[in-house]
Amino acid sequence: MIPLQGQSLREFLQGQSLNFMKKDTHPKYDLNTKATCACGAVFMVGSTMPEIKMEICSNCHPFYTGNEKIMDTAGRVERFNKRKAASVKAKK
Repeated sequence: MIPLQGQSLREFLQGQSLNFMKKDTHPKYDLNTKATCACGAVFMVGSTMPEIKMEICSNCHPFYTGNEKIMDTAGRVERFNKRKAASVKAKK
């Protein structure tokens, strides 16, 4: 069976029986597992677990939200250059 154009895999598999795996060897795969983040975001995902609780997701992760904290490396670079200059001066 081939999914119809515009039909998601989830929609396609919803009506199908998942009998393509060996019986009694694989855990039950549920297409409607509720994944809840600590920020309150809820996603419906496919999983073998009945419910998923996570600490961080794409809604609250700084990389995805654009609220990244850029480390101030200028102080480190200045400190390195200062130490380098002192070691060069000590060698002379």
